[in-house]
Amino acid sequence: MRRAVYAGSFDPITLGHLDVIRRGARLFDEVIVAVGDNPRKSRTLDLATRLAVLSEVCAPIPNVRIDKFDGLLVHYCQRVGAGAILRGLRAVTDFEFEFQTGLANMDMAPEIETVFLLTEPRHIFVSSSLIKEIAANGGQAARYLPEASWRALAHAMSLTTAPPPQE
Repeated sequence: MRRAVYAGSFDPITLGHLDVIRRGARLFDEVIVAVGDNPRKSRTLDLATRLAVLSEVCAPIPNVRIDKFDGLLVHYCQRVGAGAILRGLRAVTDFEFEFQTGLANMDMAPEIETVFLLTEPRHIFVSSSLIKEIAANGGQAARYLPEASWRALAHAMSLTTAPPPQE
């Protein structure tokens, strides 16, 4: 079985993330969307909420499962038998970090490949932190998120006006 792991904080999951998940699911027999659980980092959405939102959003994709992990991603991949790490690239600015991380992962676990998918152009500027900034300042953040993700973010940020999401 060709199994890949797509890891991140998903705080919140964006339409760009979902696009990478859907496309990865076409390339691999199974994609595990692994939510990083680092208690030292502050998050807008707690771990349970992020897992629940991902489960709801990814439910229509039969070969995707949701999990959490802590520690090194390559160690998690080895535990679950994944032969690939799936990563999305938005712009050249992502490349340097992803390249260094990919090389470190390759050094630690040469049996695990890193596979990069280019972000669909309409999502190239979208990041979770940008979306939270837009939402916090009254902007139309819902247009960049799956509906369940927008509901969770609006609730966590105590936003009273929730514009309808546009998927």
